[in-house]
Amino acid sequence: MENYIVSARKYRPITFKSVVGQQSVTVTLKNSIKNKHLAHAYLFAGPRGVGKTSCARIFAKTINCASRTEDFEACNECESCIAFNEGRSYNIHELDAASNNSVEDIRSLIEQVRIPPQIGSHSVYIIDEVHMLSSQAFNAFLKTLEEPPSYAVFVLATTEKHKIIPTILSRCQIFDFNRIKVEDAVEYLSFIAKKENITAEPEALNIIAQKADGAMRDALSFFDQIVSFSGEKITYQATIANLNVLDYDYYFRLTDMILENNISQTLLIFNEILNNGFDGHHFITGLSSHFRDLMVCKDPSTVELLEVGSSIKDKYLIQSKKCNIDFLLKVSEIGNQTDLAYRNSINKRLQVELALLKMCSSASEKKELIQNETNNLQLNKPNTNHAESNPNKDNISLPKNLPPVKKSGVSLNNIANTQIIEEENEAAVNYTKISEKETIDEIKLDASWKKFVEKLSSKPRLYNALKTSKLSQIDDFKYELLLANNSLEQTLENNKSKIIDFMKKELNNQFFDICFRVKELDETNPENLYTEKDKYKYLLNKNPNLDKLKNDFDLDFS
Repeated sequence: MENYIVSARKYRPITFKSVVGQQSVTVTLKNSIKNKHLAHAYLFAGPRGVGKTSCARIFAKTINCASRTEDFEACNECESCIAFNEGRSYNIHELDAASNNSVEDIRSLIEQVRIPPQIGSHSVYIIDEVHMLSSQAFNAFLKTLEEPPSYAVFVLATTEKHKIIPTILSRCQIFDFNRIKVEDAVEYLSFIAKKENITAEPEALNIIAQKADGAMRDALSFFDQIVSFSGEKITYQATIANLNVLDYDYYFRLTDMILENNISQTLLIFNEILNNGFDGHHFITGLSSHFRDLMVCKDPSTVELLEVGSSIKDKYLIQSKKCNIDFLLKVSEIGNQTDLAYRNSINKRLQVELALLKMCSSASEKKELIQNETNNLQLNKPNTNHAESNPNKDNISLPKNLPPVKKSGVSLNNIANTQIIEEENEAAVNYTKISEKETIDEIKLDASWKKFVEKLSSKPRLYNALKTSKLSQIDDFKYELLLANNSLEQTLENNKSKIIDFMKKELNNQFFDICFRVKELDETNPENLYTEKDKYKYLLNKNPNLDKLKNDFDLDFS
Protein backbone atom coordinates (compact mmCIF):
# COMPACT_ATOMS: atom_id res chain seq x y z
CA MET A 1 0.00 0.00 0.00
CA GLU A 2 1.39 3.35 -1.05
CA ASN A 3 2.08 5.75 1.80
CA TYR A 4 -0.27 8.73 1.78
CA ILE A 5 1.37 12.18 1.87
CA VAL A 6 -0.70 15.18 2.88
CA SER A 7 -0.95 17.97 0.30
CA ALA A 8 0.88 20.46 2.53
CA ARG A 9 4.00 18.25 2.28
CA LYS A 10 3.45 16.81 -1.19
CA TYR A 11 3.04 20.22 -2.81
CA ARG A 12 5.46 22.16 -0.61
CA PRO A 13 7.31 24.70 -2.80
CA ILE A 14 10.73 23.56 -4.00
CA THR A 15 11.56 26.58 -6.19
CA PHE A 16 11.09 30.33 -5.81
CA LYS A 17 8.60 30.22 -8.67
CA SER A 18 6.33 27.78 -6.83
CA VAL A 19 6.04 29.95 -3.70
CA VAL A 20 2.49 31.34 -3.55
CA GLY A 21 1.76 35.00 -2.83
CA GLN A 22 5.25 36.20 -1.82
CA GLN A 23 6.57 37.61 -5.08
CA SER A 24 8.32 40.63 -3.55
CA VAL A 25 10.31 38.37 -1.21
CA THR A 26 11.29 35.77 -3.81
CA VAL A 27 12.32 38.39 -6.39
CA THR A 28 14.55 40.14 -3.83
CA LEU A 29 16.21 36.88 -2.77
CA LYS A 30 16.82 35.84 -6.39
CA ASN A 31 18.34 39.24 -7.17
CA SER A 32 20.65 39.01 -4.17
CA ILE A 33 21.89 35.63 -5.49
CA LYS A 34 22.20 37.00 -9.02
CA ASN A 35 24.21 40.04 -7.91
CA LYS A 36 26.16 38.10 -5.26
CA HIS A 37 24.96 40.46 -2.56
CA LEU A 38 24.30 37.89 0.14
CA ALA A 39 23.81 39.16 3.68
CA HIS A 40 25.07 37.15 6.61
CA ALA A 41 21.70 37.15 8.42
CA TYR A 42 18.06 37.22 7.31
CA LEU A 43 14.85 37.37 9.31
CA PHE A 44 11.67 35.97 7.73
CA ALA A 45 8.64 37.21 9.68
CA GLY A 46 4.95 36.66 9.05
CA PRO A 47 1.83 34.62 9.92
CA ARG A 48 1.85 30.84 10.09
CA GLY A 49 1.70 28.77 6.93
CA VAL A 50 2.70 31.48 4.42
CA GLY A 51 6.02 29.99 3.27
CA LYS A 52 8.74 31.34 5.60
CA THR A 53 10.54 28.04 6.25
CA SER A 54 9.98 26.87 2.66
CA CYS A 55 11.60 30.07 1.33
CA ALA A 56 14.51 29.62 3.75
CA ARG A 57 15.14 26.08 2.45
CA ILE A 58 14.82 27.10 -1.20
CA PHE A 59 17.21 30.00 -0.58
CA ALA A 60 19.71 27.71 1.16
CA LYS A 61 19.58 25.14 -1.64
CA THR A 62 19.87 27.77 -4.39
CA ILE A 63 22.96 29.58 -3.04
CA ASN A 64 24.79 26.21 -2.86
CA CYS A 65 23.63 24.98 -6.28
CA ALA A 66 26.56 24.32 -8.65
CA SER A 67 24.63 25.05 -11.87
CA ARG A 68 21.70 27.39 -11.41
CA THR A 69 19.13 27.91 -14.15
CA GLU A 70 18.87 31.10 -16.23
CA ASP A 71 16.24 32.54 -13.87
CA PHE A 72 18.45 31.68 -10.87
CA GLU A 73 16.57 28.67 -9.56
CA ALA A 74 18.24 25.54 -8.16
CA CYS A 75 18.93 22.91 -10.82
CA ASN A 76 17.97 19.90 -8.64
CA GLU A 77 20.61 17.86 -10.51
CA CYS A 78 23.97 18.77 -8.96
CA GLU A 79 25.43 16.91 -5.96
CA SER A 80 24.47 19.71 -3.53
CA CYS A 81 20.83 19.80 -4.71
CA ILE A 82 20.49 16.01 -4.68
CA ALA A 83 21.93 15.83 -1.16
CA PHE A 84 19.47 18.50 0.00
CA ASN A 85 16.48 16.79 -1.64
CA GLU A 86 17.44 13.49 0.00
CA GLY A 87 17.85 15.11 3.40
CA ARG A 88 21.56 14.38 3.80
CA SER A 89 23.13 17.75 3.10
CA TYR A 90 25.81 18.86 5.57
CA ASN A 91 25.70 22.45 4.32
CA ILE A 92 22.20 23.21 5.56
CA HIS A 93 21.39 22.99 9.26
CA GLU A 94 17.97 23.49 10.84
CA LEU A 95 17.28 24.25 14.49
CA ASP A 96 13.80 24.31 16.02
CA ALA A 97 14.06 27.06 18.63
CA ALA A 98 10.72 26.04 20.15
CA SER A 99 12.34 22.94 21.66
CA ASN A 100 16.03 23.96 21.54
CA ASN A 101 15.99 27.37 23.13
CA SER A 102 18.64 27.21 25.83
CA VAL A 103 22.12 28.77 25.97
CA GLU A 104 23.70 25.31 25.52
CA ASP A 105 21.79 24.76 22.25
CA ILE A 106 23.05 28.07 20.85
CA ARG A 107 26.61 27.37 21.98
CA SER A 108 26.45 24.01 20.19
CA LEU A 109 25.28 25.84 17.06
CA ILE A 110 28.15 28.33 17.36
CA GLU A 111 30.62 25.42 17.50
CA GLN A 112 29.12 24.06 14.27
CA VAL A 113 29.55 27.43 12.56
CA ARG A 114 33.33 27.06 12.80
CA ILE A 115 33.26 24.06 10.41
CA PRO A 116 33.42 25.19 6.73
CA PRO A 117 31.16 23.55 4.10
CA GLN A 118 32.42 20.36 2.46
CA ILE A 119 30.29 20.68 -0.69
CA GLY A 120 29.09 24.03 -1.99
CA SER A 121 30.05 27.54 -1.02
CA HIS A 122 27.96 28.32 2.07
CA SER A 123 26.82 26.79 5.34
CA VAL A 124 23.25 27.91 5.97
CA TYR A 125 21.72 27.81 9.45
CA ILE A 126 17.92 27.97 9.56
CA ILE A 127 16.48 28.72 13.02
CA ASP A 128 12.72 28.27 13.08
CA GLU A 129 10.47 29.97 15.69
CA VAL A 130 13.45 32.06 16.75
CA HIS A 131 11.32 34.21 19.09
CA MET A 132 11.21 31.19 21.46
CA LEU A 133 14.90 31.55 22.35
CA SER A 134 15.57 32.61 25.92
CA SER A 135 17.08 36.04 26.59
CA GLN A 136 20.36 34.36 27.60
CA ALA A 137 20.40 32.40 24.33
CA PHE A 138 19.81 35.60 22.35
CA ASN A 139 22.72 37.29 24.10
CA ALA A 140 25.00 34.31 23.47
CA PHE A 141 24.06 34.44 19.79
CA LEU A 142 24.71 38.16 19.26
CA LYS A 143 28.46 38.16 18.57
CA THR A 144 28.36 35.25 16.12
CA LEU A 145 25.35 36.74 14.32
CA GLU A 146 27.14 40.07 13.88
CA GLU A 147 30.51 38.69 12.70
CA PRO A 148 30.07 35.15 11.33
CA PRO A 149 32.60 33.43 9.05
CA SER A 150 32.37 34.45 5.38
CA TYR A 151 30.76 31.15 4.41
CA ALA A 152 28.01 31.23 7.10
CA VAL A 153 24.48 32.52 6.41
CA PHE A 154 21.78 32.63 9.09
CA VAL A 155 18.09 32.56 8.23
CA LEU A 156 15.79 33.19 11.19
CA ALA A 157 12.04 32.54 10.90
CA THR A 158 9.36 33.77 13.29
CA THR A 159 5.64 34.39 13.58
CA GLU A 160 6.14 36.97 16.36
CA LYS A 161 8.73 39.53 15.33
CA HIS A 162 7.85 41.84 18.23
CA LYS A 163 9.27 39.29 20.70
CA ILE A 164 12.75 39.43 19.21
CA ILE A 165 15.17 41.79 20.94
CA PRO A 166 16.21 44.90 18.96
CA THR A 167 19.91 43.92 18.96
CA ILE A 168 19.02 40.82 16.94
CA LEU A 169 16.75 42.72 14.56
CA SER A 170 19.44 45.31 13.82
CA ARG A 171 21.82 42.56 12.63
CA CYS A 172 19.38 41.06 10.07
CA GLN A 173 17.80 41.88 6.75
CA ILE A 174 14.09 41.66 7.54
CA PHE A 175 11.56 40.21 5.10
CA ASP A 176 7.88 40.52 6.03
CA PHE A 177 5.74 37.76 4.57
CA ASN A 178 2.13 38.60 3.72
CA ARG A 179 -1.01 36.58 4.25
CA ILE A 180 -1.93 34.67 1.11
CA LYS A 181 -4.68 36.46 -0.83
CA VAL A 182 -7.90 34.54 -1.36
CA GLU A 183 -7.57 34.64 -5.16
CA ASP A 184 -3.98 33.31 -4.98
CA ALA A 185 -5.01 30.50 -2.65
CA VAL A 186 -7.95 29.58 -4.91
CA GLU A 187 -5.67 29.50 -7.95
CA TYR A 188 -3.18 27.19 -6.21
CA LEU A 189 -5.94 24.90 -4.90
CA SER A 190 -7.35 24.66 -8.44
CA PHE A 191 -3.92 23.66 -9.68
CA ILE A 192 -3.64 20.90 -7.04
CA ALA A 193 -7.20 19.69 -7.73
CA LYS A 194 -6.36 19.33 -11.41
CA LYS A 195 -3.13 17.44 -10.58
CA GLU A 196 -5.08 15.06 -8.33
CA ASN A 197 -7.94 14.62 -10.86
CA ILE A 198 -10.44 16.15 -8.46
CA THR A 199 -13.44 18.21 -9.61
CA ALA A 200 -13.93 21.27 -7.40
CA GLU A 201 -16.53 24.03 -7.56
CA PRO A 202 -14.96 27.53 -7.51
CA GLU A 203 -17.25 28.60 -4.63
CA ALA A 204 -16.06 25.61 -2.59
CA LEU A 205 -12.37 26.49 -3.09
CA ASN A 206 -13.21 30.10 -2.22
CA ILE A 207 -14.72 28.99 1.11
CA ILE A 208 -11.60 26.92 1.86
CA ALA A 209 -9.35 29.89 1.09
CA GLN A 210 -11.39 32.23 3.30
CA LYS A 211 -11.48 29.69 6.14
CA ALA A 212 -7.67 29.40 5.97
CA ASP A 213 -7.37 33.13 6.71
CA GLY A 214 -4.27 33.70 4.60
CA ALA A 215 -2.38 30.51 5.58
CA MET A 216 -1.64 28.27 2.59
CA ARG A 217 -0.78 25.31 4.80
CA ASP A 218 -4.18 25.55 6.51
CA ALA A 219 -5.89 25.79 3.12
CA LEU A 220 -4.20 22.57 1.97
CA SER A 221 -5.18 20.83 5.21
CA PHE A 222 -8.81 21.87 4.72
CA PHE A 223 -8.58 20.71 1.10
CA ASP A 224 -7.46 17.23 2.21
CA GLN A 225 -10.23 17.16 4.80
CA ILE A 226 -12.92 17.91 2.20
CA VAL A 227 -11.48 15.35 -0.22
CA SER A 228 -11.68 12.70 2.51
CA PHE A 229 -15.29 13.72 3.16
CA SER A 230 -16.67 14.06 -0.37
CA GLY A 231 -14.29 12.05 -2.55
CA GLU A 232 -13.22 13.27 -5.99
CA LYS A 233 -15.91 15.93 -6.27
CA ILE A 234 -15.71 18.95 -3.98
CA THR A 235 -19.02 20.85 -3.82
CA TYR A 236 -19.98 24.09 -2.09
CA GLN A 237 -22.57 22.38 0.13
CA ALA A 238 -20.17 19.63 1.20
CA THR A 239 -17.52 22.23 2.03
CA ILE A 240 -19.70 24.44 4.25
CA ALA A 241 -21.10 21.33 5.99
CA ASN A 242 -17.67 19.86 6.73
CA LEU A 243 -15.92 23.10 7.70
CA ASN A 244 -18.86 24.32 9.82
CA VAL A 245 -19.25 27.49 7.73
CA LEU A 246 -22.54 29.39 7.60
CA ASP A 247 -24.13 29.37 4.17
CA TYR A 248 -24.19 32.79 2.44
CA ASP A 249 -27.91 32.22 1.87
CA TYR A 250 -28.64 32.71 5.58
CA TYR A 251 -27.10 36.19 5.53
CA PHE A 252 -28.93 37.18 2.33
CA ARG A 253 -32.29 36.01 3.72
CA LEU A 254 -31.66 37.68 7.06
CA THR A 255 -30.73 41.00 5.45
CA ASP A 256 -33.94 40.94 3.39
CA MET A 257 -35.98 40.36 6.56
CA ILE A 258 -34.17 43.20 8.37
CA LEU A 259 -34.83 45.57 5.46
CA GLU A 260 -38.53 44.65 5.63
CA ASN A 261 -38.54 45.14 9.43
CA ASN A 262 -39.85 41.57 9.71
CA ILE A 263 -38.87 40.91 13.33
CA SER A 264 -40.52 37.50 13.65
CA GLN A 265 -38.82 36.01 10.56
CA THR A 266 -35.49 37.55 11.60
CA LEU A 267 -35.62 35.81 14.97
CA LEU A 268 -36.79 32.55 13.39
CA ILE A 269 -33.84 32.52 10.96
CA PHE A 270 -31.45 33.12 13.86
CA ASN A 271 -33.11 30.26 15.77
CA GLU A 272 -32.64 28.00 12.73
CA ILE A 273 -28.94 28.91 12.65
CA LEU A 274 -28.54 28.03 16.34
CA ASN A 275 -30.37 24.73 15.84
CA ASN A 276 -27.87 23.85 13.11
CA GLY A 277 -25.11 24.02 15.71
CA PHE A 278 -23.57 27.41 14.93
CA ASP A 279 -22.28 29.68 17.67
CA GLY A 280 -23.94 33.08 18.19
CA HIS A 281 -20.58 34.86 18.22
CA HIS A 282 -19.60 33.19 14.95
CA PHE A 283 -22.95 34.29 13.50
CA ILE A 284 -22.73 37.96 14.51
CA THR A 285 -19.17 38.34 13.19
CA GLY A 286 -20.24 36.71 9.93
CA LEU A 287 -23.25 39.03 9.66
CA SER A 288 -21.00 42.07 10.22
CA SER A 289 -18.70 40.81 7.46
CA HIS A 290 -21.75 40.42 5.22
CA PHE A 291 -22.73 44.07 5.77
CA ARG A 292 -19.12 45.08 5.09
CA ASP A 293 -19.24 43.19 1.77
CA LEU A 294 -22.50 44.96 0.88
CA MET A 295 -20.83 48.31 1.57
CA VAL A 296 -17.89 47.63 -0.74
CA CYS A 297 -20.41 46.72 -3.47
CA LYS A 298 -21.95 50.21 -3.30
CA ASP A 299 -19.03 51.67 -5.28
CA PRO A 300 -17.71 50.03 -8.48
CA SER A 301 -14.15 51.01 -7.54
CA THR A 302 -14.27 48.92 -4.32
CA VAL A 303 -16.03 45.81 -5.67
CA GLU A 304 -12.61 44.21 -6.13
CA LEU A 305 -12.32 44.08 -2.32
CA LEU A 306 -15.07 41.45 -2.31
CA GLU A 307 -13.36 38.07 -1.81
CA VAL A 308 -16.12 35.70 -2.98
CA GLY A 309 -16.91 33.58 -6.02
CA SER A 310 -18.45 35.11 -9.15
CA SER A 311 -21.95 33.68 -8.59
CA ILE A 312 -22.03 34.91 -4.97
CA LYS A 313 -20.69 38.31 -6.09
CA ASP A 314 -23.76 38.77 -8.31
CA LYS A 315 -26.02 38.24 -5.27
CA TYR A 316 -24.06 40.86 -3.31
CA LEU A 317 -24.38 43.38 -6.13
CA ILE A 318 -28.15 42.84 -6.33
CA GLN A 319 -28.75 43.11 -2.57
CA SER A 320 -26.44 46.12 -2.16
CA LYS A 321 -28.81 48.11 -4.40
CA LYS A 322 -31.59 47.61 -1.82
CA CYS A 323 -29.48 49.06 1.01
CA ASN A 324 -28.45 52.67 1.48
CA ILE A 325 -25.05 53.45 2.97
CA ASP A 326 -26.50 55.01 6.16
CA PHE A 327 -28.36 51.80 6.96
CA LEU A 328 -25.27 49.66 6.34
CA LEU A 329 -23.12 51.88 8.56
CA LYS A 330 -25.68 51.72 11.36
CA VAL A 331 -26.15 47.94 11.32
CA SER A 332 -22.39 47.40 11.00
CA GLU A 333 -21.88 49.51 14.11
CA ILE A 334 -24.54 47.49 15.96
CA GLY A 335 -22.84 44.25 14.89
CA ASN A 336 -19.44 45.50 16.03
CA GLN A 337 -20.78 46.56 19.45
CA THR A 338 -22.45 43.16 19.88
CA ASP A 339 -19.22 41.40 18.93
CA LEU A 340 -17.37 43.29 21.67
CA ALA A 341 -20.07 42.72 24.30
CA TYR A 342 -20.81 39.06 23.45
CA ARG A 343 -18.01 37.48 25.49
CA ASN A 344 -18.96 39.30 28.70
CA SER A 345 -22.68 38.73 28.29
CA ILE A 346 -24.44 36.18 30.53
CA ASN A 347 -27.45 35.70 28.24
CA LYS A 348 -25.59 35.46 24.94
CA ARG A 349 -28.61 34.55 22.83
CA LEU A 350 -30.52 37.60 24.07
CA GLN A 351 -27.48 39.76 23.28
CA VAL A 352 -27.63 38.75 19.61
CA GLU A 353 -31.43 38.96 19.43
CA LEU A 354 -31.32 42.52 20.78
CA ALA A 355 -28.81 43.38 18.08
CA LEU A 356 -31.13 41.96 15.40
CA LEU A 357 -34.06 43.97 16.81
CA LYS A 358 -31.97 47.16 16.72
CA MET A 359 -31.03 46.41 13.11
CA CYS A 360 -34.72 46.03 12.20
CA SER A 361 -35.38 49.29 14.02
CA SER A 362 -32.70 51.04 11.96
CA ALA A 363 -34.32 49.87 8.73
CA SER A 364 -37.76 50.95 9.97
CA GLU A 365 -36.57 54.41 11.06
CA LYS A 366 -34.93 54.96 7.68
CA LYS A 367 -38.15 54.03 5.88
CA GLU A 368 -40.15 56.43 8.06
CA LEU A 369 -37.66 59.23 7.43
CA ILE A 370 -37.88 58.71 3.67
CA GLN A 371 -41.70 58.60 3.88
CA ASN A 372 -41.84 61.80 5.92
CA GLU A 373 -39.46 63.58 3.54
CA THR A 374 -41.64 62.48 0.61
CA ASN A 375 -44.76 63.80 2.34
CA ASN A 376 -43.03 67.09 3.12
CA LEU A 377 -42.05 67.49 -0.51
CA GLN A 378 -45.64 66.90 -1.56
CA LEU A 379 -46.83 69.51 0.93
CA ASN A 380 -44.32 72.05 -0.37
CA LYS A 381 -45.61 71.75 -3.94
CA PRO A 382 -47.50 74.96 -4.90
CA ASN A 383 -51.27 74.61 -5.17
CA THR A 384 -52.49 77.34 -7.52
CA ASN A 385 -56.18 77.11 -6.60
CA HIS A 386 -55.42 77.09 -2.90
CA ALA A 387 -53.01 80.02 -3.23
CA GLU A 388 -55.62 82.11 -4.97
CA SER A 389 -58.34 81.40 -2.45
CA ASN A 390 -56.09 81.68 0.64
CA PRO A 391 -53.13 83.90 -0.30
CA ASN A 392 -52.26 84.90 3.26
CA LYS A 393 -52.55 81.50 4.99
CA ASP A 394 -49.13 80.38 6.29
CA ASN A 395 -49.69 77.47 8.70
CA ILE A 396 -50.79 74.23 7.07
CA SER A 397 -51.59 71.15 9.18
CA LEU A 398 -50.48 67.78 7.96
CA PRO A 399 -53.27 65.47 6.82
CA LYS A 400 -54.51 63.08 9.49
CA ASN A 401 -53.77 60.01 7.38
CA LEU A 402 -49.99 60.64 7.37
CA PRO A 403 -47.92 57.90 9.05
CA PRO A 404 -47.30 58.73 12.72
CA VAL A 405 -43.73 59.38 13.79
CA LYS A 406 -44.14 56.84 16.60
CA LYS A 407 -46.25 53.78 15.93
CA SER A 408 -46.88 50.51 17.71
CA GLY A 409 -45.18 48.35 15.08
CA VAL A 410 -41.77 49.80 15.97
CA SER A 411 -42.06 49.68 19.76
CA LEU A 412 -40.22 46.34 19.97
CA ASN A 413 -37.26 47.71 18.06
CA ASN A 414 -36.16 50.55 20.35
CA ILE A 415 -34.70 48.18 22.94
CA ALA A 416 -31.64 49.49 24.81
CA ASN A 417 -29.54 48.59 27.79
CA THR A 418 -31.49 51.12 29.90
CA GLN A 419 -35.08 52.05 29.09
CA ILE A 420 -35.22 55.69 30.19
CA ILE A 421 -38.77 56.38 29.00
CA GLU A 422 -41.54 53.89 29.76
CA GLU A 423 -44.95 54.90 28.48
CA GLU A 424 -47.74 53.45 26.36
CA ASN A 425 -47.93 54.21 22.68
CA GLU A 426 -50.09 57.20 21.95
CA ALA A 427 -52.13 58.28 18.96
CA ALA A 428 -50.48 59.80 15.90
CA VAL A 429 -49.09 63.31 16.35
CA ASN A 430 -50.01 65.78 13.61
CA TYR A 431 -47.19 68.33 13.53
CA THR A 432 -47.81 71.86 12.38
CA LYS A 433 -45.70 72.56 9.36
CA ILE A 434 -42.58 74.50 10.37
CA SER A 435 -40.59 76.49 7.86
CA GLU A 436 -36.89 75.62 7.76
CA LYS A 437 -36.18 79.33 8.21
CA GLU A 438 -37.86 79.36 11.62
CA THR A 439 -36.17 78.29 14.85
CA ILE A 440 -37.37 76.63 18.02
CA ASP A 441 -38.35 78.95 20.88
CA GLU A 442 -35.67 78.73 23.60
CA ILE A 443 -38.14 79.05 26.49
CA LYS A 444 -40.32 76.27 25.10
CA LEU A 445 -37.20 74.16 24.48
CA ASP A 446 -36.00 74.51 28.08
CA ALA A 447 -39.44 73.71 29.44
CA SER A 448 -39.76 70.62 27.25
CA TRP A 449 -36.31 69.36 28.23
CA LYS A 450 -37.04 69.88 31.96
CA LYS A 451 -40.28 67.95 31.50
CA PHE A 452 -38.32 65.10 29.94
CA VAL A 453 -35.79 65.07 32.78
CA GLU A 454 -38.61 65.04 35.36
CA LYS A 455 -39.82 61.78 33.81
CA LEU A 456 -36.52 60.23 34.96
CA SER A 457 -37.12 60.93 38.66
CA SER A 458 -37.73 57.21 39.21
CA LYS A 459 -34.16 56.60 38.02
CA PRO A 460 -32.10 58.64 40.50
CA ARG A 461 -28.73 58.17 38.84
CA LEU A 462 -29.92 59.40 35.45
CA TYR A 463 -32.04 62.12 36.99
CA ASN A 464 -29.17 63.53 39.08
CA ALA A 465 -26.86 63.47 36.06
CA LEU A 466 -29.29 65.40 33.86
CA LYS A 467 -31.25 67.65 36.23
CA THR A 468 -28.92 70.63 35.62
CA SER A 469 -28.26 69.85 31.95
CA LYS A 470 -29.05 72.31 29.17
CA LEU A 471 -29.28 71.88 25.41
CA SER A 472 -26.96 73.94 23.21
CA GLN A 473 -28.01 74.84 19.66
CA ILE A 474 -25.57 73.83 16.91
CA ASP A 475 -27.91 74.19 13.91
CA ASP A 476 -31.43 75.44 13.15
CA PHE A 477 -33.09 72.36 14.65
CA LYS A 478 -30.15 70.36 15.98
CA TYR A 479 -29.03 70.56 19.61
CA GLU A 480 -26.09 69.19 21.58
CA LEU A 481 -25.99 67.88 25.14
CA LEU A 482 -22.69 67.81 27.05
CA LEU A 483 -22.33 64.77 29.33
CA ALA A 484 -20.04 63.88 32.20
CA ASN A 485 -18.96 60.37 31.13
CA ASN A 486 -19.05 57.73 28.38
CA SER A 487 -21.48 55.47 30.27
CA LEU A 488 -24.11 58.19 30.35
CA GLU A 489 -23.52 58.91 26.66
CA GLN A 490 -24.05 55.24 25.76
CA THR A 491 -27.31 55.09 27.74
CA LEU A 492 -28.69 58.17 25.99
CA GLU A 493 -27.51 57.00 22.56
CA ASN A 494 -29.37 53.72 23.08
CA ASN A 495 -32.54 55.72 23.80
CA LYS A 496 -31.97 58.53 21.31
CA SER A 497 -35.03 57.76 19.19
CA LYS A 498 -37.29 57.88 22.27
CA ILE A 499 -35.83 61.22 23.35
CA ILE A 500 -36.31 62.71 19.87
CA ASP A 501 -39.91 61.43 19.67
CA PHE A 502 -40.70 62.99 23.05
CA MET A 503 -39.15 66.37 22.17
CA LYS A 504 -40.79 66.46 18.73
CA LYS A 505 -44.17 65.96 20.33
CA GLU A 506 -43.58 68.57 23.04
CA LEU A 507 -42.20 71.15 20.59
CA ASN A 508 -44.68 70.23 17.85
CA ASN A 509 -41.72 70.22 15.45
CA GLN A 510 -40.77 67.29 13.25
CA PHE A 511 -37.27 68.66 12.49
CA PHE A 512 -35.88 68.47 16.05
CA ASP A 513 -32.64 66.47 16.41
CA ILE A 514 -30.13 65.93 19.23
CA CYS A 515 -26.56 64.66 19.62
CA PHE A 516 -24.43 63.86 22.68
CA ARG A 517 -20.81 64.65 23.53
CA VAL A 518 -18.70 63.83 26.58
CA LYS A 519 -17.04 66.94 28.01
CA GLU A 520 -13.51 66.99 29.35
CA LEU A 521 -13.43 65.69 32.92
CA ASP A 522 -12.74 68.29 35.60
CA GLU A 523 -10.86 66.18 38.14
CA THR A 524 -10.90 69.03 40.69
CA ASN A 525 -14.69 68.83 41.01
CA PRO A 526 -15.75 65.71 42.97
CA GLU A 527 -19.23 65.84 41.40
CA ASN A 528 -17.71 65.01 38.01
CA LEU A 529 -15.89 61.93 39.23
CA TYR A 530 -17.59 58.79 37.96
CA THR A 531 -15.37 55.72 38.32
CA GLU A 532 -13.85 54.41 41.54
CA LYS A 533 -10.37 55.04 40.17
CA ASP A 534 -11.20 58.69 39.48
CA LYS A 535 -12.49 59.11 43.03
CA TYR A 536 -9.40 57.43 44.44
CA LYS A 537 -7.12 59.68 42.37
CA TYR A 538 -8.97 62.75 43.65
CA LEU A 539 -8.62 61.63 47.28
CA LEU A 540 -4.99 60.67 46.74
CA ASN A 541 -4.17 64.23 45.69
CA LYS A 542 -5.61 65.42 48.99
CA ASN A 543 -3.91 62.74 51.10
CA PRO A 544 -0.88 60.91 49.62
CA ASN A 545 -0.86 58.45 52.55
CA LEU A 546 -3.84 56.69 50.99
CA ASP A 547 -1.49 54.96 48.54
CA LYS A 548 0.50 53.42 51.40
CA LEU A 549 -2.75 52.27 53.04
CA LYS A 550 -3.90 50.68 49.78
CA ASN A 551 -0.60 48.81 49.31
CA ASP A 552 -0.29 47.70 52.96
CA PHE A 553 -3.73 46.11 52.98
CA ASP A 554 -3.59 44.96 49.33
CA LEU A 555 -6.80 46.83 48.50
CA ASP A 556 -8.45 47.03 45.09
CA PHE A 557 -11.31 48.93 43.45
CA SER A 558 -13.59 45.91 42.92
